[in-house]
Amino acid sequence: MTNTVTNKFDSITYLAGGSVRQQEAYRLLTNYRFIELLSGFSPLLAGTIPLNIDIESSDLDIICYYKSKDDFRTCLIQHFSTFTGFSLQELLINQEQAILASFTADGWPIEIFGQNIPVKQQMAYRHVIIEYQLLQQKGELFRKHVVDLKNQGYKTEPAFAKALGLIGDPYLSLLDLEM
Repeated sequence: MTNTVTNKFDSITYLAGGSVRQQEAYRLLTNYRFIELLSGFSPLLAGTIPLNIDIESSDLDIICYYKSKDDFRTCLIQHFSTFTGFSLQELLINQEQAILASFTADGWPIEIFGQNIPVKQQMAYRHVIIEYQLLQQKGELFRKHVVDLKNQGYKTEPAFAKALGLIGDPYLSLLDLEM
């Protein structure tokens, strides 16, 4: 993993000069100050929007690192509970506790995910880096193939795994490609 790649996703500013949907996402995130409001939890945007492989139903995935689950939960309720469809749930992901807030803002589905794991060590971030590197290596036809698979109903990691011919759990198989 090169520093250039990891630094690209440290801030959402790259979205401002991206695709139309990336620019829309940038405006939404900045207008509502999502990243700023979550700044105490090292927020990073993950998922399909940063990679320009989103489809119409794609959401904005913000991942966070909390030291105190209660502080994170309080922040989510304080800042986001008035949004349409707000829900908050506690999950167990790979034997690690997590909190997920879901809601809609200006028609965009938003998910804010937090764990007591630094964001750059979380699976979602690691997948973004791996997928970004694959997209850079394999080019536009590969990107379009992944988007086509997503339009057929595949989630992101399974779409990459299918496009690459990987076997087994796609979420873990992709991690085997980490550089």
